[in-house]
Amino acid sequence: MLTFVPEEIEDYSVQHTSKLPDYLNDLIKLTKATRDDAMMLSGPIEGTFLQLLVICTRAKRILEIGTFTGFSAQMMAAALPDDGEIITCDIDQETAAIANEFFLKSKHGKKIKQNLGSALDTMLELQGTFDMIFIDADKENYSAYYERSLELLSDSGLIVIDNVLWGGRVLNPKDETDIAIAGLNDHINGDVRVKHVMLPIRDGVMLVTRALN
Repeated sequence: MLTFVPEEIEDYSVQHTSKLPDYLNDLIKLTKATRDDAMMLSGPIEGTFLQLLVICTRAKRILEIGTFTGFSAQMMAAALPDDGEIITCDIDQETAAIANEFFLKSKHGKKIKQNLGSALDTMLELQGTFDMIFIDADKENYSAYYERSLELLSDSGLIVIDNVLWGGRVLNPKDETDIAIAGLNDHINGDVRVKHVMLPIRDGVMLVTRALN
């Protein structure tokens, strides 16, 4: 897992975080065994953090940009009420199939709706508002995801953006991805429409809400 803290501190933190159900531990093991990009998993600390955010905000409708193998969607869905919904978007059919396999193993899987295709296209078609939006997909489109998320966000909603520290490369951005993430961070930092905080959790998590009038 991506992290800025020493490995022993990461392990200690995991050991002192609420335990995962067996099927999610199996999902982590499968992802690590079969995917070269397994570091994209949110992991138990960030996954539980997302779950607690759902509980604290009393969210009922969630939008996730970037499903991967479905771990974060599962964590958030478990905190939704029975009539809650999470729409999760991705373009990768292979990881979507893994995600769906494990959605079917969970009693909360019925709350999850998968959309396969361009997340931006899906976002443009969506109706209504969302109480929480989690952005964790292709970084070059982060700014576009952010702006559309503000349009879809409920008045008291929360946007959660992953990988905002990008392994520390935001300090000296060089390639297109570095520049895209650093640019979004700077944009949010100057955006008078919102209140925000950047947390050095894992690879950096930004929380954004509408500014109070």
